[in-house]
Amino acid sequence: MTTLNKNTRIWIALIAVYIIWGSTYLAIRYVVETIPPFIGMGMRFITAGIALYIWRIKRGDALPTRRQWRDASIVGVLLLVGGNGLVSWAEQFVPSGIAALLISTMPLWMVAIEALRTGGEKPSYRSAFGILLGFGGVVLMIGPGELSTEISALHPLGLIALPMAALLWSLGSVYSKSADLPSSSLMASGIEMIVGSIGLLLVGTLRGEWSQLDLSAVSNASWAGLAYLSVVGSLGGFVAYAYLLQNAPISLISTYPYVNPVIAIFLGAWIAQEALNERTIFAAIIILGAVIITTTGKSRSKASKPKSTHETDEVLPSN
Repeated sequence: MTTLNKNTRIWIALIAVYIIWGSTYLAIRYVVETIPPFIGMGMRFITAGIALYIWRIKRGDALPTRRQWRDASIVGVLLLVGGNGLVSWAEQFVPSGIAALLISTMPLWMVAIEALRTGGEKPSYRSAFGILLGFGGVVLMIGPGELSTEISALHPLGLIALPMAALLWSLGSVYSKSADLPSSSLMASGIEMIVGSIGLLLVGTLRGEWSQLDLSAVSNASWAGLAYLSVVGSLGGFVAYAYLLQNAPISLISTYPYVNPVIAIFLGAWIAQEALNERTIFAAIIILGAVIITTTGKSRSKASKPKSTHETDEVLPSN
């Protein structure tokens, strides 16, 4: 089989994150309807993480060192507990429009944190413009009128939780660029999901969510959503994202929070026959243009930045 070059593998992983995570919005909504959020997300990642870790050990991957466990654990807690956990909790109370807007600040956080990091990647002016344009596209897609009416219904803690989730996810993403992680992005993903799921279940326990969980009352839609998140969202999307973090520039990775809502809306129109208006289509075109501008912009420090020890050209296994 012909080995794909690194740029091709990066784009395959990025498109996977675009499509897969764009399709998980609906699944998360169904899960939290009858399953407490932190317990639900912990259940989502624990099975996928253990399965992935055992599989990679059986395939001959080296056992991670203590330092690799430590660094992968930090990434897992920031991404899954801080990012995914807070978003899932907030989606119980916060209107979807406001939630999407606050989550879409993630690229701004990611690029700013990366630029401030010692030896970090400085985005070009073209990339910075593309990121700001993408944020404007998300605002337009949600609609200023809808935002003004939804703000009054915003849960006070949700106003804190969602930006905090975006910040913590961004910190975990940028930290992983210089962290000592296993050379196999699949092994790294397994560790991150195992530790992150333990953190999610611990938070759920401290919040008393086990007493709120009634298995007999869990709907079929929630079980189906949880299964989809565990298999497709975690083993597909999260593994692709972990690969990107080890091999792609932050300015490129940071485009996915803009594309995910576009995917979600068009999937809704296709599968659930949800209506599309002209403003949404125009906003989608703006976001697509912003992504093209961002992904074709060059980093101002990329040429002089030495390649880190864990940024390998490893091919994602197809077996």
